[in-house]
Amino acid sequence: MAGSEYTLPRATFDKPVKLLIVVAPFYRDIADMMIEGARAEIEASGATYDLIEVPGALEIPTSIGIAERLSNFDGYVALGCVIRGATTHYETVCNDSSRGITLLGLQGLCIGNGILTVENRDQAVERAAPDQMNKGAGAAAAALHLVALTRKWGTRKGVGFMPDAEELRLAGEIKDNPTA
Repeated sequence: MAGSEYTLPRATFDKPVKLLIVVAPFYRDIADMMIEGARAEIEASGATYDLIEVPGALEIPTSIGIAERLSNFDGYVALGCVIRGATTHYETVCNDSSRGITLLGLQGLCIGNGILTVENRDQAVERAAPDQMNKGAGAAAAALHLVALTRKWGTRKGVGFMPDAEELRLAGEIKDNPTA
């Protein structure tokens, strides 16, 4: 239904936010438009960012996983474009990059997925152009909203069935009960 789209208000923050934009620039002009949209949205929210390029969309989830383990970003923006070709490689790239990002998200990473999966170049331009829907900006907004949600809920320490790290040690003695 045209005209029924709703956009959430821009996320706001009390503390600084830093995102990592991970882009696969195979279609350089499409990637550049999405990067500009992501940058504008991030800057409008008062956040900062770093940007890295990777060889292709399949490397985006791996790069985000590495950055999560070795750096200190609050969230991630995944940008790329996959246009259907004559082989089944399109399905592999679309499915596996999406699956990788979803799995990272389910582990608690705040990721905005802006990997376009389209049938042709015209569809890619429509989704990347600044005067149209710019999915780069949308992916950045999604990552920022997830960061805000994570900060709202905070971290779980000793809640539910999760023991306090000081109470229980794997392959060791239970605190204050050496004969357990």
